[in-house]
Amino acid sequence: MSSAIEFIHYLNENQKTLYADSQKDKEVKRLMTQENFSTAFQPIVSLTEGQTIGFEVLNRPKSSIHFPTTEDFYSYIGKSNNVFQLEGVLRNLSLRRYAEQSIKGEDTEQGLIFLNIQPQVLTDPAYRSGTTLDLLKKYGISPTRVVLELTEKEAVSDYLSFEKTIDNYRKQGFRIAIDDAGTGYNSLKTIISVKPEFIKLDKFLIRDIHRQPSQQQLVDLLLEFSVQADTYIIAEGIESSMELQFLKKLGIHFGQGYALGRPDALLKKGTANLHEPVQQ
Repeated sequence: MSSAIEFIHYLNENQKTLYADSQKDKEVKRLMTQENFSTAFQPIVSLTEGQTIGFEVLNRPKSSIHFPTTEDFYSYIGKSNNVFQLEGVLRNLSLRRYAEQSIKGEDTEQGLIFLNIQPQVLTDPAYRSGTTLDLLKKYGISPTRVVLELTEKEAVSDYLSFEKTIDNYRKQGFRIAIDDAGTGYNSLKTIISVKPEFIKLDKFLIRDIHRQPSQQQLVDLLLEFSVQADTYIIAEGIESSMELQFLKKLGIHFGQGYALGRPDALLKKGTANLHEPVQQ
């Protein structure tokens, strides 16, 4: 009897939260069913040669009462039961919309495609090996062009299993990037465990880096690690010519941000030309 009373008390106390979560789940399912996401492509540029090496695919849900911002949406997804299904929908959407785009006379068909994916999806028992390969074959894209960009909304719990999964993807031709490096213990632990081909520095490390010694020191350490680990550094969130110039002098390999190219529904190459004005 006491257990039943405690359960009723729990329901009363959490009624608003449970109702809000149920409404959010309905909204997520509606977004997935209708594919109600805008897709944009942001160029990733070599800071030494100025060439666009590829694009990150960004999927943003339409703003709603339950998810007023993109960050609200993905923060909720990372803790919900919808993450596995949503990842499948967005992966299909990303590759389809990328395949629909082309720059005639350009070489974007050979560039890299950075796809965001949450690590727990890769180790989910329901995940069928070969799903992504099937999609790539459908759209005529080689797995050697795809970089799985791991975004940690939830920390990896079983690193041994995770490493085996990553190794399987590498054998198929995929490459790995760790997103938001420098933001916390989990991202650094994942870098050491996974040994990614790309390390993406979080924008908080890049903002005003030319006048922030503490940020410079941490970026220096990660750059030194990248040389030893035979990986590449991508600086995210570059918004000013001063940041761009400093990162180039520091020896950062690649960059991403408004100073190089904004996200766009079309595949538009970026630029690392310091003589061009930077849009704010």
